Amino acid sequence: MKDLVSYGSVGYEAFIVFLHYLYTGKLKAPPTEVTTCVDEACIHDACRPAIDYALELMYASANFKMKELVLLFQRFLLNFVDKALVEDVIPILMAAHHCTLDQLLSPCIQRVARSDMDIISLERELPHEVVNEVKSLRVQSLPESSPDAMEVEPVNVNDKSIRKILKALDSDDVELLKLLLEESSVTLDDACALHYACAHCDSKVVQEVLTLGLADILLKNPRGYTVLHVAARRKDPSILVALLKKGACASETTLDGQTALSICQRLTRRKDYHLKTVQGKESHKDRLCVDVLEREMRRNSMSVNMEVLSQLTADDLHMRLDYLENR
Repeated sequence: MKDLVSYGSVGYEAFIVFLHYLYTGKLKAPPTEVTTCVDEACIHDACRPAIDYALELMYASANFKMKELVLLFQRFLLNFVDKALVEDVIPILMAAHHCTLDQLLSPCIQRVARSDMDIISLERELPHEVVNEVKSLRVQSLPESSPDAMEVEPVNVNDKSIRKILKALDSDDVELLKLLLEESSVTLDDACALHYACAHCDSKVVQEVLTLGLADILLKNPRGYTVLHVAARRKDPSILVALLKKGACASETTLDGQTALSICQRLTRRKDYHLKTVQGKESHKDRLCVDVLEREMRRNSMSVNMEVLSQLTADDLHMRLDYLENR
């Protein structure tokens, strides 16, 4: 399908459903193995597999100029905009931008503008003109008396130093990163540099930043995410393992109560999780990520249980000693 679709991607299941519509004029029910995640607590009305499936059909419909299907999937995607996490709205926004769907694009931009997603991340993810529109909407939402109301983007005194640090990470240049940290008062934690590396950089760069020992592995960014939460969205097993070895906490939750495990589960399709592994080959990376985090959660649970048991045993011993003394 890559040769047939000029932008976006279309998976096998979505393409089969699309072909069925071309030949019969009827739209088949979505296959649950690619439209539902593996989080048992999820109702699957706005998890990433459901969004990705609708996006694949949208890209197929737009590239083959099937206007009636484009309008149908535009309505489907509109239903996700206010329900989904802002990170999952970004690919919907990009589809609306590529397919020139203004009725879908405008609500997506407004949703992103209302969110707490930082400008640096948005500049990396979105076209320049879309970022400018997000900035403009954010300024309009500020009170007129606010000093930032006159600025397109609020000024941060450390902004230049932070951007230099993140640019060094983008260039995979850890030596330059060290020099910048020596010359500036801005730290890795000030820049949330480890969060950034876990989201965007090669796993080797993440390893090198961890080796520096200058970043707080348990730090939460302004959105309430630890580096493990960010890495769970990245779904790279090597990064997850590296963070856990350095002391990342799998039981830590986001502001909305999600653990790294539940984040990863909501991004993982049932098909990929239950995919049979060919002998001698690794499991699907999404399955590996879920397995790594599940094992860590079980290990944490066992540690807590052992601590409680030890405390109960100690309390019981004290009670017995008190009883013997009072006899």
